[in-house]
This record gives sequence, structure tokens and C-alpha cells, in this order.
Amino acid sequence: MARLAIGFVTSFMFLSISVAAQKDQTFTGEVTDRYCTKAGSHDVMMQRHGAKNTKDCIVACVKAGGKYVLFDAATNKAYLLDDQRKPEQFAERKVKIIGTYDKATETIHVKDIQPAS
Repeated sequence: MARLAIGFVTSFMFLSISVAAQKDQTFTGEVTDRYCTKAGSHDVMMQRHGAKNTKDCIVACVKAGGKYVLFDAATNKAYLLDDQRKPEQFAERKVKIIGTYDKATETIHVKDIQPAS
């Protein structure tokens, strides 16, 4: 049991060091939801949620269990955002996100979100 505990502590320390060592990066794209991004359209979900526009669709999809993502049209890639509260005010908007990227989970650990200029 002690070996297992030592193993967990050691793993946690290495994980903490690797996360702390990561430098902040800037990511740009549009805040949207994972489902509609995968579907390539908001049409189906707008009907399902009775949303009047894309922004309302994104928020409704997240409230129904979806996740906010940053969609980078240049690379056609969606990145999960670890903070699921801050992005709501930026739904459907082009933004600049400052944070670190976890390649294994394709998740951006959000430090700040700003409208893109």
C-alpha cells in the first residue's frame, strides 16, 4: 500500500512540474460547441433546441451536456476548453485565448479569453 501511495505522489509531482513548465500560448478561433462542430452545422440542433440563431444554439447545446470548444478554421481543428463558464459570453465570436495546451486530451487550459481584433 505504501508503494502505491509513493507511486501516486511521485506521478503527481512529475505531472505538476510538467504543467508548471508549460508556457502560455495564444490560440485564435471561434467559440462554439463540440456537437455542432463535429456535425459541421448548427441546423439540426437549432431545430431541436428551438434556437433562433447560432449563438443561442451553442449555449443550448452546452446546457444540454455539450462542451465549449475553440474552432480554428485555418486548421479545421476543435480544441476542448477546460473552463466551461468563461466561453459562454463569447459564444459564436472570434476570440483570442491565452493558456496552455494538453496534447493528450486536446484541451486548452484557459487563462484568459478576449475578443479577437
